[in-house]
Amino acid sequence: MSRSQILVIVAALAIVAVLFFLPKVVVNEEDKESFTKTESSLPEGHSEDDGHDHGPGAADVHMTASPEQLLELATVRARFNKAGDDQTRSRVAAELAEAYTTVHKYDSAGYYYELAANARPGEKSFKRAGDSYFEAFTYAPSQGRASELGAKARAMYEQVLKNNPSELDSKTNIAMTYIATDNPMQGISLLREVITADPNNQKAVFNLGLLSMQSNQYDKAEERFRKLVSINPEHVEGTFYLAVSLAKTGQNEEAITYFNKVKTLSNDPALATSVDEHLAELK
Repeated sequence: MSRSQILVIVAALAIVAVLFFLPKVVVNEEDKESFTKTESSLPEGHSEDDGHDHGPGAADVHMTASPEQLLELATVRARFNKAGDDQTRSRVAAELAEAYTTVHKYDSAGYYYELAANARPGEKSFKRAGDSYFEAFTYAPSQGRASELGAKARAMYEQVLKNNPSELDSKTNIAMTYIATDNPMQGISLLREVITADPNNQKAVFNLGLLSMQSNQYDKAEERFRKLVSINPEHVEGTFYLAVSLAKTGQNEEAITYFNKVKTLSNDPALATSVDEHLAELK
């Protein structure tokens, strides 16, 4: 999980929704007209300006589609529209998905990866589609959109698990999509299944720790994050949340130690600011 996602989750835990939208890019009129024409008939269920959140940790730096990227999208989509056979169409769909990924349009990328996967089914192709939908789910601007994208991600990952039931990354991501539904316990059960199969699975341990924090069970969160940093002492997110959990349970001196360690593991200025704020509260 990226640093930007860490801070998104911090905001979620505090019930603060901070949405960052992709700014529109000023391009010359010829490029703008070309792009508009080729993007005028988007399939239902994905969007060109869907308000993907690129994370508070990105400071004020948003992912901006350059004129070159807009032209690439227009060019590949034109090829997709002109494809005369299913094989060509599925191949170009994958290229179009890659182009959307470049500009962080993950729901659109998921849509075209799904088209490619359905045309040529396989574990890797469904995994790409699932990962794109999951990324879009992570940054969904509303509960409704999160539910929709989570369902799409699950559908793709379930195809992966049909081919490879031991693919734990897919199972972990399915679990996290369930957390956003009316049946969060199903997600927790899946995470526990992952831990049973692989006790040192960092992603599952990390997410169980986050869920413990979300329910204010900081003692359990501390246990999870201690486990995580014992597996991977350089896990930035795990170290940060261990420090937060220690602070929440009154273990201030040890919390200070781990907050200071975070600063040695990452040179990210936004994260350093967050750490300094926590340290100021503890001193």
